[in-house]
Amino acid sequence: MNTALILIDLQMDYFAGGPMELVGAEAAVLKAGRALGWFREQGWPVIHVQHLSVRPGAGFFIPGTPGVEIHPAVAPQEGEAVVQKTFPNSFRATELQDRLDEADVKRLVIAGMMTHMCVDATTRAAFDLGYECVVLADACATRALDYGHVNVPAAHVQAAFMAALGAVYATVTGVKDMAGELR
Repeated sequence: MNTALILIDLQMDYFAGGPMELVGAEAAVLKAGRALGWFREQGWPVIHVQHLSVRPGAGFFIPGTPGVEIHPAVAPQEGEAVVQKTFPNSFRATELQDRLDEADVKRLVIAGMMTHMCVDATTRAAFDLGYECVVLADACATRALDYGHVNVPAAHVQAAFMAALGAVYATVTGVKDMAGELR
């Protein structure tokens, strides 16, 4: 089965000093880098997704700023596609599906940021489009959220979203076990 790695929004604004620093961002990007290295060794397709904030008042991923750049640990190499998006769903108003169709990809391995936003939206959309999905939980990061008068710690946000995705939409695994899942 043709498989592609989709790396979502591993951009500098999510790291230390950025305006939307995520919990566990450094650990996640290092794991994503390991997955990326494995895919490169296999010669399998890799697609980097880069978010550009175009809505008025956006506070991060502003085009032309250093924060919009992809983290050096997973920087695209020549020949690797970079799909730019303006919505959480990486398929919406992008050429992602066309690129996957051209390569006859049927299975996606997904990693990136933020788990509760773009990783979730993209995985659910991919499932609805008929792709088999594998989400690399340890190569994703998120942040604490508030709902009502409850603060939900980042670890709980991560666990809840991975549990939900794993219930129907994807196989959820770690980078260490990725190769076994893809056989």
